[in-house]
Amino acid sequence: MKSLLDAVYGPRVRECSRLSRRAVLGLTAAALPLSTATSAAAATVVGGERLARTGVQVRGAGGLPKKLTARSWLVADCESGEVLAAFDAHRRLAPASTLKMLFADTVLKKFDRAERYKVTDADLADIPAGSSLVGIKPGITYTVEQLWQGVFLRSGNDAVHVLSHMNGGIAKTVAEMQAKAADLQALDTHVVSPDGFDHKGQLSSAYDLTLFARHGLKDPDFRAYCGTRTADFPAGGKKTFQIQNTDRLLTGAWGLKTYDGLIGVKNGYTSHAGNTFTGAATRGGRTLLVTVMHPDEGGNAVYEHTAALLDWGFTHGRSARPVGLLVEPLSAGGASATPVPARKTVQAAAAGAPGSASGGGSAWRIAEGAAGALALLGAGAWTLRRRRARTAGAPADDGAETGGGRRR
Repeated sequence: MKSLLDAVYGPRVRECSRLSRRAVLGLTAAALPLSTATSAAAATVVGGERLARTGVQVRGAGGLPKKLTARSWLVADCESGEVLAAFDAHRRLAPASTLKMLFADTVLKKFDRAERYKVTDADLADIPAGSSLVGIKPGITYTVEQLWQGVFLRSGNDAVHVLSHMNGGIAKTVAEMQAKAADLQALDTHVVSPDGFDHKGQLSSAYDLTLFARHGLKDPDFRAYCGTRTADFPAGGKKTFQIQNTDRLLTGAWGLKTYDGLIGVKNGYTSHAGNTFTGAATRGGRTLLVTVMHPDEGGNAVYEHTAALLDWGFTHGRSARPVGLLVEPLSAGGASATPVPARKTVQAAAAGAPGSASGGGSAWRIAEGAAGALALLGAGAWTLRRRRARTAGAPADDGAETGGGRRR
């Protein structure tokens, strides 16, 4: 698989003077301290400098929910991509099954939904112990549509693994997911397994998960699957059984009320990661995205936090000035502007304890010309080396195995 720099800039670095304005934007999600010769572009952060800060980031609006215990969260406008408020948006955390959004972004369009596939023992041989399952059995033939229902409704790792084997295997699918994350500029994400199960070094962020959801919702099949409440699933022969979506804001399960206007997207849980959720809802012609990662409380808290942040977005959030932006994929031209902090180094996304809201705005500048491209290119290489070293030393995501937690 080509490196991210190759993907963005192509093989001829000496021709960087030809790089378009868009190609150099959204280069990295970490701080990029440069030499004094390039101090005019001191740092570049995917989505905006404020999103790399710790603590709550919001401008021009009050009324945020007071009892949010999540380690990271983000509220964004789905259409414009404007981030209305965030808390440690680039903090790298275990994503659990919300990573299945990236799996769908990568694999969904490869197979016709009416295509049929007979499952073998080998397709199910490498599913991690303790995984959530939809109930796929070897010897039974399923349509691709049914397999995706198993992924979205029941968060079935068995369905993910069958589709991955159809796609050429787990390793190939993981490589393609990582490449897709790079194209989406989701640079906080490191993929180890396509199902999101607890694995050493498997990480993402609220910012990246929101990118995955926004990209997926542009596809009608993705949107339909994540918004499906129930479906009949094959049990062998002519028998079926009903499966229900595990998204509690969609179904109203476990004592929660359904959220008015909810259209998806994906929840996740492991005993190591805790609860994660990205939700999208439409009201009054406006669609908002909210991602919540790792609240302190039990299973309903991630949905309660999401509902509260959606409520804020549809009310107080109307007056909020953006604190960042959900960037476009590189393959679609990338972002049109790069937020550049003025004469300071951006804090690393995962550093420090939560703090208070930061004041002031970032200076929005367009990176142009060969000199700017060279500076960003050198900074990008430095950041990739740093990120790889940081990933190699990441703590083990083994909570599900040791804690006996079942994921969904």
